Amino acid sequence: MQVTRHRRTGKRRQRGRRVRLTITGAAIFAVVAGTGVASASTQGFGTDQVGQNTDRGLVLSSDQYIAPVGDRLVVNNGKIMASTVSPDGGHLAALTTDGGIALTIVDLKSWKVQQLVGNSATANLRIPGNDVGQEGPSYSPDGKTLWMAQTDGYRRFTVNPDGTVANPSFVPIPADGPKHGLPAQAVFSPDGKTVYAAVNGQNRVIAINAGTGDIQQSWAVGNAPRDLALVGSRLYVGNEGGRAPRPGETTINSYNTQVPADPVTGSTTTGTVSVIDLAKPAAAVGSIDVGLHPTALYAKNGTLFVANTNSNNVSVIDTGRNKVIQTIATQPWPEATVGYEPDGITLTNDGHLLVTLGRANALAVYRYSSPKEPVSYVGLLPTDYFPTAVTTVGKDVLISNTRGIDARRPTTAAGHGTHDTTASLQRFTLPDDRVIRADTAKVFQQNGWTPGSVQVANGQGGKRPVPVPARLGDPSTIKHVFLIVKENRTYDQLFGDIPAGDGDPALAQFGANVTPNQHALTSQFGLYDNTYDIGTNSAEGHNWLMQADNPEYTESSAGEYLRSYDTEDDALGHQSSGFLWSGAQATGNTVRDFGEFNQFETTPAGSNWQSFYCDSKNMAATGEPTALPTVTSSPIPSLNDVTVHSFPKFDTGIPDVYRYQIWKQDFEKNGPANLNMFWLSSDHTGGPPSPAAQVADNDLAVGKMVDTISHSPYWKDSAIFVVEDDSQAGLDHVDGHRAPIQVISPWAQHGTVDNHYYSQITMIRTIEQILGVQPMNQKDSAATPMAGAFTKKPDYTPFNAVPNRTSLTAGLPTPPACGADTTAPAPSTVVPASQQPVAAQWQEWTKHQRLTGPNATADYANPTQMNHFTWYQMHGWTQPYPGENKIFTPDQVPGAAIPSAESDG
Repeated sequence: MQVTRHRRTGKRRQRGRRVRLTITGAAIFAVVAGTGVASASTQGFGTDQVGQNTDRGLVLSSDQYIAPVGDRLVVNNGKIMASTVSPDGGHLAALTTDGGIALTIVDLKSWKVQQLVGNSATANLRIPGNDVGQEGPSYSPDGKTLWMAQTDGYRRFTVNPDGTVANPSFVPIPADGPKHGLPAQAVFSPDGKTVYAAVNGQNRVIAINAGTGDIQQSWAVGNAPRDLALVGSRLYVGNEGGRAPRPGETTINSYNTQVPADPVTGSTTTGTVSVIDLAKPAAAVGSIDVGLHPTALYAKNGTLFVANTNSNNVSVIDTGRNKVIQTIATQPWPEATVGYEPDGITLTNDGHLLVTLGRANALAVYRYSSPKEPVSYVGLLPTDYFPTAVTTVGKDVLISNTRGIDARRPTTAAGHGTHDTTASLQRFTLPDDRVIRADTAKVFQQNGWTPGSVQVANGQGGKRPVPVPARLGDPSTIKHVFLIVKENRTYDQLFGDIPAGDGDPALAQFGANVTPNQHALTSQFGLYDNTYDIGTNSAEGHNWLMQADNPEYTESSAGEYLRSYDTEDDALGHQSSGFLWSGAQATGNTVRDFGEFNQFETTPAGSNWQSFYCDSKNMAATGEPTALPTVTSSPIPSLNDVTVHSFPKFDTGIPDVYRYQIWKQDFEKNGPANLNMFWLSSDHTGGPPSPAAQVADNDLAVGKMVDTISHSPYWKDSAIFVVEDDSQAGLDHVDGHRAPIQVISPWAQHGTVDNHYYSQITMIRTIEQILGVQPMNQKDSAATPMAGAFTKKPDYTPFNAVPNRTSLTAGLPTPPACGADTTAPAPSTVVPASQQPVAAQWQEWTKHQRLTGPNATADYANPTQMNHFTWYQMHGWTQPYPGENKIFTPDQVPGAAIPSAESDG
């Protein structure tokens, strides 16, 4: 029996000083609450929980603490995507998403939210849609008009004397074939008569008559124009996707445009600033080469500053000569050169250049005197979660933080969800340099930036193999890593019914009767009850797993998600340092991919869930190849080269037991690679069977995969990591980001309950450490590998999969031709007579969701509606959603105005 000692601290449920033994089958859990900590996880976190306030700050799911300088105003209406201060400095207008609100007006004098604009019941002013772009909104020079970017144009408001907005009207920008306008920044001419708009989706800038809305002029610029700056008669345009490709260059798609891109990393290779001479509108548009992903532009005193988010630096352009004369590094931690994501700039009157570092939760401060004089780095100031804009109002510095204090919005629900997102503003007077230098140490501590985080083997050899080596390149006892990515469940949804863990049984929708294999795996290999996914949805979650980051492009696109959702088919969503698989390949490891991060799929005509289910049974019985071959692929060459194209990507119209059979035949024929990646998506639910049946299907596939690996010759040097891409599809009593993970290996700790803080980042860093892969950015570089989850004394006992306890075919409208699954009882799907009209409306709702077939889209359904629908089904249409007092129809669901379909996850 393995005993792991832990100490629970802070505002959480205490266990007391006692040992609890819970017997499940033949396994014994041991939990000891005391003063010891067995092994450190991410350095400094110990057993802290997300949402807990500590002496280092509030704990986030992203391996960070936050304790911002100055005054904080939490905005409980979703994420702030971009913000602008009114010309008189009295108000802030913020584009907002993920809370049914599109625009938030803040009175800066009273430091309160003054008005909410959107299409939800909480809005003070209703508008048809709450989709918002990446940049803006924009005030007219006299402050009497406000323009807000939306998918196909701008929402135009009049500004009342008290700062609120009124009289919304729409200025359309026509679609160009499949390309919507997706407008970004708009700037007014000095006289307020013309609006210059970056039409992001059509790679052009237009001039709009501010009064009539007529388009007067159009200029072709670079790819994905985003921010604008007007300097005299010149309009500068930041092109996030860089220039057009040259003959022979490798390109990858980004919103129906081929952009220059690296075939290995899949990321863009150019960044440009276009220059439009408004005094000579017919003249050719100029171009200035800058770093990758130019996002924020800021002009002052004849100088243009450009934040190159993916190059992690700032270009300084002399607007007199249109030439880059200085490049400022924004890489404060010597251990990593990428991943800080500068995305906001301003220059104070006393010569301080301020740059927000989104992924570092920090404001970088520099001394600046003139374009010709090199800047001097002063230090960092702590912000809230993901600062995205910085400006000055009088003597105050004002920062907008996209994620505020994360998913801690007060709700009436009996738990937390990832879509309980917040934002925040902070303001302060810039302290002197001495204080800034002292605060720099706090930022380092909050990010876990410690010396020697990434140590490389010295090449002398002779090291004894251990499961997780201390230095990259030293030998590991593990040669084969299996990363199984599942969909959307919280810890409480799966494991809330396990008494040994910190669970809430009332939220355990898919307990042991639905997920017997995953429960058995926790008994044998350990239970982790303080682990976190980072993203809000799939678009973010798969990026966190494949890139150890959700790049700023994807972060800032959350207001409409129309240019791309999952960024598998969008070069702009890929970081320059590559992916987990490309890093593994760079160090000589082999890789095989089974669906993960794949974008395209074709299936045989006439196939459906039932036919794939029957085919899986036939493959299992006969060993014959599939009779229903699917073809999946990736637009990223380096991933496509290692993809097993017969393994389906996300598609709830295909059962995971079919995916298991496809993998099993490949495994028996070819054996495993060093890195094996999987996307098992049935637990997303939304397909033809009932939610319980789909989660049971997923559970059985996971169990059978572990069974097959553990009974193979490869078991002795294998490790299997099971993780959700995100945890958005339900509630958790600790935090919406808390999710189930499993670490399965002969070298894994057995029979433990481990309540140390872990995250997707620490898991990815562990895989990198095992395989000797260089970390991808500052996030995984700072993470401490999960060495404490492993032991130097292996237990080679294999895992025996257990039969499903829930019928895999329950809820199907028509049974499979090969017969229904009768190996387990089917939960009742009878809807009480009183709820049949409500259930019928939900059934109609399902017909409009893209959850099955080749065009299946992860999270296409509105997340709040999807979670309610699943809850109602799992509880027989007899129990309201937690924290509510009735069963709602789809249109009645609180928060249902959250953008759905291509607009959100």
